[in-house]
Amino acid sequence: MITAGIDIGSITAKAALVQDGRILGDKVIFTGYNAAAAGKRVYEELLAEIGVTSKDVAKVVATGYGRNAVAFADKTFTEILAHAAGAHYADPRVKTIVDIGGQDSKAISLDDKGKVKNFIMNDKCAAGTGRFLEVMARAMEVNLDEFGSMSLASQAPAKISSICTVFAESEVISLIARGEKRPDIISGIHESIAARISAMLARVGVVEPVMITGGVAKNAGVVAALSKKLGVPIEVSPHAQQNGAIGAAILAAAL
Repeated sequence: MITAGIDIGSITAKAALVQDGRILGDKVIFTGYNAAAAGKRVYEELLAEIGVTSKDVAKVVATGYGRNAVAFADKTFTEILAHAAGAHYADPRVKTIVDIGGQDSKAISLDDKGKVKNFIMNDKCAAGTGRFLEVMARAMEVNLDEFGSMSLASQAPAKISSICTVFAESEVISLIARGEKRPDIISGIHESIAARISAMLARVGVVEPVMITGGVAKNAGVVAALSKKLGVPIEVSPHAQQNGAIGAAILAAAL
């Protein structure tokens, strides 16, 4: 049986196809201003790439902030449940999940069966999210894809005290004006994110193994800073950005 998961985020839309517990494929595109159109396009493009039709798909589950825009979905689930299912699929041992997306971040604790025990979301402020990193990258005039590697070259991370995106950007601009090195400023940005995320994690309880999901998981600097702050290794999901879509497809198989 083939099932599909569609995850509509604020920045990207993801789709995944799963057949009898095996990932057939996944895809990521930019969401743009029309979540419904993005969900339809990412799904249809993935079907075409895999070589199957919508008639071959038994169930479709949508998740993410734009999940209700996916009119052809059989059911919707919250990002919390989808990311839990995706992380448990990737590694059944995982007990704690950090999901950092475009507009929010989440700390999720799982039981031995992969069910959600507790969670906390930061969805009221952009600090500690992909959007925050985008703003900082623009201020630094650095390609976002280079942020992680540049951060790891730092020997003396700068101190970023503001947790508000606007004030943090002003701090970064001041540091640039003072002649601070780019890697040190970027490392400081990552450490400020790690501090915010670790505080969330402390409220749900950090139990190893810990996995990071979401698009920001591709940033090695954030992963390193968070691992250092927590004092535990962090596993990066092999399909980090598509984790929610994969989880939705897994949930679809149980409908």
